[in-house]
Amino acid sequence: ILFGTTDYIPTSSKGRDLFGYVGIEAVLDQMRRKTMKAGFEFNIMVVGQSGLGKSTLVNTLFKSKVSRKSCTPNYEEKISKTVKLQSVSHVIEEKGVKMKLTVIDTPGFGDQINNENCWEPIVNYVNEQYERYLKEELYVNRKRRIPDTRVHCCVYFLPATGHWLRPIDVEFMKRLGKIVSIVPVIAKADTLTMEERQEFKQRIRHDLKANGIRVYPQTEYDEDPEDRILNDKIRENIPFAVVGTDKEHQVNGNKVLGRKTKWGIIEVENMAHCEFANLRDLLIRSHLQDLKDVTHNIHYETFRVRRLNESNLTVHGLALSCFPMENGTNRTNGTNGTSDRSDSESHL
Repeated sequence: ILFGTTDYIPTSSKGRDLFGYVGIEAVLDQMRRKTMKAGFEFNIMVVGQSGLGKSTLVNTLFKSKVSRKSCTPNYEEKISKTVKLQSVSHVIEEKGVKMKLTVIDTPGFGDQINNENCWEPIVNYVNEQYERYLKEELYVNRKRRIPDTRVHCCVYFLPATGHWLRPIDVEFMKRLGKIVSIVPVIAKADTLTMEERQEFKQRIRHDLKANGIRVYPQTEYDEDPEDRILNDKIRENIPFAVVGTDKEHQVNGNKVLGRKTKWGIIEVENMAHCEFANLRDLLIRSHLQDLKDVTHNIHYETFRVRRLNESNLTVHGLALSCFPMENGTNRTNGTNGTSDRSDSESHL
């Protein structure tokens, strides 16, 4: 028997031939079964002034009545005097996979004559969700699965003016881009000609670069050359020029989602008509998990480190409720005084 210490030298078996079937790849089936049983959460925020089609676009994305406007009985459109955040949750099921979708709306944003600091309730809301998750993590007896209310993506709606980014657009995206993944879109893009659309997109990309605004997907988060190639194609098309509708029409014998005009039908999912399909693929089909990973590993981690440094927590833990938030405002019970959350749930 030999006593003493030895240095562990890790060895790699990459590419090494196995003597027979081991079954390592079966872990993918195990992960799939667990995910299908437990389901997952996805929280999306839509921001933009009234009348840009935010509710319609969200309904079009998920092909269901998931927006707050669509599922609120006797909904009455009113211009809010302040920015009030309201959310609605649904459980969506497709081919046995369950997703709890939460749509956070921001009525009142950009609708006033003086829109100074109208982004503050939104910044506070995002930070409050990080704070809530951090408190759950710090409990001695933690929940087996911490409820995730963190905002995974913010879709920012730009009016199709054909000019440049407005000061409110620049300020909002500069501030929110540091704490959440932002995907800018040109709303109601069918009001622009194809030439006007391309020129507007180029101006917006120039403004984003000139103002140092970070929009998703950021180049520094590309994990490998394959990711970079895919994300470069996305970055070349941002902001997406989109059209939303929940109405179906007959085109060449097929039912399609589209907007009917006296000149013809604008097909929402036709790439020759608009870039809705690009947005849908990014948010759902190709980057949904990456949006969640960036939220947890980048934005939340940045918040967590800063908060723990601020409060100088000991290993025994201290209450977090009395410490100031990022922009100097104190945290209150529930949501910030300027943000009014309305939560409801349904099963689709």
